[in-house]
Amino acid sequence: MKLIVQAPLLAGLACSSMVWSAELDELQRELDATRAQLDALQTRVTESGAASESRHKNFVVYGFAQLDMIQDFERVNPNWEATLRPSRIPTQDGQYGSDGQTIASVRQSRLGVEANLPVGEDTIHTVFEFDLYGVGADEGQTTMRVRHAYGEWKSILAGQTNSLFMDGNVFPNVIDYWGPAGMVFLRNPQIRWTPIKGTNTFAVAIESPGNDVDNGMLGVDGFDISGDQPLPDVTMHYRNTGHWGHVQVAGILRDVAYESVQADNNEPSGNDIGWGLNVTGTLAFGDDTLRLGTVYGEGIASYMNDGGMDMAPEGPNADSLSSVPLLGMIAYYDHQWSERYSTSFGYSFTEVDNQAYQLPDAFKKGEYLSANLLYTPRKNLLMGVEYLWGQRTDFGGASGTDNRVQLSLKYTFSTQDF
Repeated sequence: MKLIVQAPLLAGLACSSMVWSAELDELQRELDATRAQLDALQTRVTESGAASESRHKNFVVYGFAQLDMIQDFERVNPNWEATLRPSRIPTQDGQYGSDGQTIASVRQSRLGVEANLPVGEDTIHTVFEFDLYGVGADEGQTTMRVRHAYGEWKSILAGQTNSLFMDGNVFPNVIDYWGPAGMVFLRNPQIRWTPIKGTNTFAVAIESPGNDVDNGMLGVDGFDISGDQPLPDVTMHYRNTGHWGHVQVAGILRDVAYESVQADNNEPSGNDIGWGLNVTGTLAFGDDTLRLGTVYGEGIASYMNDGGMDMAPEGPNADSLSSVPLLGMIAYYDHQWSERYSTSFGYSFTEVDNQAYQLPDAFKKGEYLSANLLYTPRKNLLMGVEYLWGQRTDFGGASGTDNRVQLSLKYTFSTQDF
């Protein structure tokens, strides 16, 4: 009887044990699977963090070597013969010698370094870049010329880079170094604040002032007047960007001042208000781009790519110096023929509303026209040929033109390509 009673009980216990064992095995498998998922997630998080740190921490050396072979059919100021600036075209025959010159230049060649370094939760971005196109005291020489030297942290930028009054995106795909005359183009020391970034961008800056003064007829009477920069220039811009291109509205307000050098108390002296409005934009058509810009203001010649003076005399007295009105326009079209061939063509001008007491040879208008064919057989190699025409017109009506053809070969490099 005992055996009969205990047999079912033992069978039930054995069955329960098997069920529990199966459940434990299932739980173990689920636990192993969960651990595998956690390990995979941890790996992805680690890799993502490493990739993110890599993206925000880098040091790049970049640049290019470029040779420009130019056949000039007329003549320009020899110190500027490696590029076409209408203001450097003579308006008197034979002023710089005979027509027809061949020029070879490597001055466009460029070298730069760029670094992104993490600082806490943020990143400091720095750039130092120079080319070999001497200006100022080094005019006409192949020597180091600083283009960019700045740092940026959060919304604060300090150093030398493109002025806020400028729109670098309207500079066309030309191989001439200086480019269109009628656009704002100045890399300027500045402190910039950009509180709004993204599709809509707003920025304001204080920039280094520069004031070119034309003594005009006053210089004939022995006046030695030069520019004075007692206050910084204030610039700002608003920019909207989309897949269609962009539009930018920029403004400038400046104190355009002058003083008499080596005179008692530096008198006579004085100042005038300088201001300007620059409306620019691009319109994209697939791989093609239309680049447009119009700038108008008074006392803004220092910010233009070419031509004009900031101040000039309206009358016979030194206290008659005032800001000179100026209008500039640019219209260029960049067309992509194929993956390797492209063309850029267009026209630009700067026109000054001269003051009454400027000399007849004062700059009045500069015009610039160009068209090219560019070939990119490899990623880091560019070959191109470009036709350029320029004309200068003086206040007194005299004018001069220049026609040239430029052939350029450009070899680009970057440590990111290694």
